[in-house]
This record gives sequence, structure tokens and C-alpha cells, in this order.
Amino acid sequence: MDTTGSRGYPVRRQAVFRPLLVWGPTRALLLLFVLKVIVFPGPDVTSDVSVIYQGWYDVLRAGTFPLDDVTWQYPPAAALAILSPGLLPFLEYATAFFVLVFLADLATLVLLLYAGGRPGRTRLGAWVWVAGVPLLGPTVYARYDVMVTAVAVAALLAGPRRPRLLGALAAFGALLKVWPAMLLLGVRRRSAWVSAVVTGAGVAAVFAALVPGAFAFLGFQRDRGTEVESLGALVFHVARHYGWDGEVLLNYGSVEFLGPYVDGVSAGAMFLSGAALAWLVLWRLLARRFEPHTFADAAFVAVLMFTTTSRVISPQYMVWLVGLAAVCLCHRASRMRVPVVLVLVASFVTVLEFPLWFAHVVASDTLGVTLLFVRNGLLVAATFLAARTLWRSTVTHGLPSAPVPAPAARTEKAPASP
Repeated sequence: MDTTGSRGYPVRRQAVFRPLLVWGPTRALLLLFVLKVIVFPGPDVTSDVSVIYQGWYDVLRAGTFPLDDVTWQYPPAAALAILSPGLLPFLEYATAFFVLVFLADLATLVLLLYAGGRPGRTRLGAWVWVAGVPLLGPTVYARYDVMVTAVAVAALLAGPRRPRLLGALAAFGALLKVWPAMLLLGVRRRSAWVSAVVTGAGVAAVFAALVPGAFAFLGFQRDRGTEVESLGALVFHVARHYGWDGEVLLNYGSVEFLGPYVDGVSAGAMFLSGAALAWLVLWRLLARRFEPHTFADAAFVAVLMFTTTSRVISPQYMVWLVGLAAVCLCHRASRMRVPVVLVLVASFVTVLEFPLWFAHVVASDTLGVTLLFVRNGLLVAATFLAARTLWRSTVTHGLPSAPVPAPAARTEKAPASP
């Protein structure tokens, strides 16, 4: 019986349309939240777009970066994301921004569905994206991180067959928000690296030549402290119950701890990030077994490490991990399933701590501290498991073991192999 024509095609079609059928209602709900048709509990997450982004939009249209605004902490190509609502002049700025994020979300899903239908692939990655994004609540549509993640997903999916495109997209993504530079960590093709260098240098040179203050963000980023949702912040959440006399204030665009020992904890976080980089370099030098999914797994591990050890873990950072996790599970042979599940659970806990119960986090009460311990604990567990899996599958797996010498007293020959 012919199953390809009579049954195979409908099955494949269902595999494509089922994720779309779930994606549609969940994204419509996100739009209703950010458009305030339905009010999501907690602080208003859309003010970043309607106030901060729109203010930057006015400055950028005048031909300069926000030189006097310490909250501008982004590479120069971020200006394109901030200016993008100008493509829809018939809508108000915030509404246009939300529509463009919605379209970037859809484009990411389409890429994952297309890639998942190829040999050796699976559409499980598309389901990770469908489920993971709404778990983060309306915040995910009120930041430009979905746009950056769309570029990163496109880069990784292009990697096996189009290394030059991978390099160009990774470099462009890095000029949007730095972290996509880590997509190149597991890439072995020299053409990808050359493409990345040429693209990055070219785009950076254009911004530096045409727009004043293109790299002012470097100084602003350097001076950040310990944000209240980060791993290091748990020290001060607990210390507040034992008399620590610091403060929680809005600083450099985020809610941070200020006071005694904060500089030391921030330095500790930077040390951990440096240690993560050293581990990644060591892995790259020792890795011997590279499979088609290895470069995606390596990117996932790298971004997990730097997110978990960062001085700042803003809720929107989680969408980076969801996007990379989705690419990993597009590969049928990827071994990252358990870390991906942990990231998805951490995404759900993230929407509980922000925006739903963020007041409890700021107050360092039992509920707030518990939520942070759970979310950050899940990220730490995912990081260790993913790193161990990457190491075992590329450094130690399949390496020849040392020969075992035969006992000295034994002289008879071993039987020949069949």
C-alpha cells in the first residue's frame, strides 16, 4: 500500500500546521497583553517601548546615538531595531513595535518548521519555540530580543550548508546585542569566521563613520552593578534578613543592589564569566568529535554559561535560550533535551518573578527569594548538565582507550577475529 501519497503527505502537513495552530492563539494573547486590551498583573512592562525606546527613536532620527543616556547599553546596530517601527508609519510607535516583534516571532517559527522537515531533523524544535515564548509573558513582546533571537536562529539553521551566511548573520546579531557572537564557538569552517570578521568590521565602520557615539555603550555597560534577579543578587536577598544596610534602586536602567560588598559580588560574577570563557576555550581546543548538531549545542551551552553568570539576568534574556534550545532540538541527534526542559521550566518561573510577583522580589521576602532560588537554580542545573553533555559527547566520546598489556605469564596467541 502506498503510504507516502495517501497518508505520508497529510501526516507531514499536520506536523507543520499543528504548531501554527497553537502559535496563533498564544501570540494573539501576548498582543492583547502588550496592547493592554487585557491587563497582565504586575508592573507595566510596555513602558520600555512607549517611553524609553520611543525617546531613543527621536534621538536616533536626529542622527546621533543617545550619548547622555546611561540606559543606552547596546551595540550600534540596535539602532535599527529601535528605528524599525518607522517602517509602519500608519501605526503609533509602540503598536508598530509590537507588530514587528510578532512578525519576527512568526519568521522564527517558519524557519524552525522548514528546518525540522529536512533529513536528520525534527520539528520538536518548533514546539520548543511555540511553548517557550509565551511562558515568558508579555515582557517578551515588549523588548527587541525576539528580533535578535530571530537573527541567531537563522544563523544557526544556515550553518551546515551556508557557513558564510552563518558568519555574516552571527556578526550582525552581535552588533545588535553582543551575545550572538558566541554562535561561532563550535564552527570549524574558516569561511564562516572570515565572513563574520568582514561583516562585523564593515557594519561597525559604517556606524562609527556616520553616527556619533556608536560605541559609547561600552562605558555604560562596564559600570553596571548587581541586578536583583541575578545569581549574585541572592547573596544580598539573604543578607537583607541579617542586617545588610544596602539599597535597592533603579540604576542604569534596571533594579539593582547598591551598598556594601556589591562591587565584590559584581567582580565575582565577572570572574565566573571569565572562568566560563576559559572552559569554552579549553573545550574548543580539546574537542575531537564534531557532529552536525555540535555547533548548535555549543552555542546553547555558551549562552547558558554567560547568562547564568551575568551580573544581570533580565527576563527577556530567557528568549535567547529558548531560541537556541529550539535549534538544538531541531537536530534529532542532539543530547540537550534535559537542559532544554530545565530552561523551559525556568522560563515559566521567570514570568512568576517578573512581572507577576516582582514586588516580592524587590522586597526580598520569602516568596520573592524562593522564586529566584528556583529560577536561578534551574539555570545553574541546566548549565552544568549541558556543559557536561557537550564535553562527554565531543571530547571523551569515541576516543581510543589505552591498550591493556597482556599478562606476562600468558604466551598463547589470541584467536583471530572472524
